[in-house]
Amino acid sequence: MPLSVLDLSPVSEGNTVGETLRNTLDLARAAERLGFNRYWLAEHHNMPGIASSATSVLIGHVADATERIRVGSGGVMLPNHAPLVVAEQFGTLEAFHPGRIDLGIGRAPGTDQRTALALRGPGGLSADNFPEHLQELIGYFTHSEARGVNAVVAEGNQPPVWLLGSSGFSAQLAGRLGLPFSFAHHFAAENTIPAVQLYRENFQPSSVLSEPYVMLGVSVVAAETDERARFLAGPSGLTFLSLRRGRPIALPTPEEAAEYPYTEIDRAFLADRFGSSIIGSPETVQKGFEQLLADTGADELMITTMVHGHADRVRSYELVAGLKS
Repeated sequence: MPLSVLDLSPVSEGNTVGETLRNTLDLARAAERLGFNRYWLAEHHNMPGIASSATSVLIGHVADATERIRVGSGGVMLPNHAPLVVAEQFGTLEAFHPGRIDLGIGRAPGTDQRTALALRGPGGLSADNFPEHLQELIGYFTHSEARGVNAVVAEGNQPPVWLLGSSGFSAQLAGRLGLPFSFAHHFAAENTIPAVQLYRENFQPSSVLSEPYVMLGVSVVAAETDERARFLAGPSGLTFLSLRRGRPIALPTPEEAAEYPYTEIDRAFLADRFGSSIIGSPETVQKGFEQLLADTGADELMITTMVHGHADRVRSYELVAGLKS
């Protein structure tokens, strides 16, 4: 079964954005060497711990730094962008790197509402018209005299389009359009099985896909022992807790996360929030994958690993790549 990488370019405490982005390039090269199928970057804004905001720019650099691995967006949040602009950006990427670019599209803002307003402008784009904007975007990859506006660089340079989702809306839409579907199991695990079922029930074969194709985003931290993996995973929990309180932070050290004075409510919240994460030794991770695949029948898993140390993150992907298919 194919395994892929979802990278948010996490900014660790003590690191600069420049160091973080260079780490992304290093991890992408490692992912290619280890045989991962895709390397996707996620669009987020106004978050001190995430440096993947200029997603299409970063995709271009990652594709330049690698040779074979597919590179794409996980995803571009379409309500933040005019469809014409996205078509031009990804048509350009596909022209530079033919057959290696993926265009994953989501309809969430990827940020808070105030930042979304700054991105879109007053009275600007909205998720309410997402299906229409998606069709407009796809349309720009083909020339149209009747339309009168064309994305010249996109014509003939259409990468595969994926729909991303964390609920049933995009699942149904992806099915009806016959597009591959990537579900955010790593932060909406309670919706995974219903959404996957909706996607398959609504699937209609298309020119790009004859059968449903499901990829699940999964939060994974692998280390030599379960104890070590849990220690390395601590910063991700503290980061999310801070975000929930309206005080987003860079990724702290595992020592800082371990020493933080969590309340019982904090611990219960984190246990629920990260209950779907797969954290542990290679044997523990293998069992977690097997259970998830048995429950969902997914065709591909996309692994996201948020740990403080770059070497620990690379090592986690090395251990995952060494698991049995």
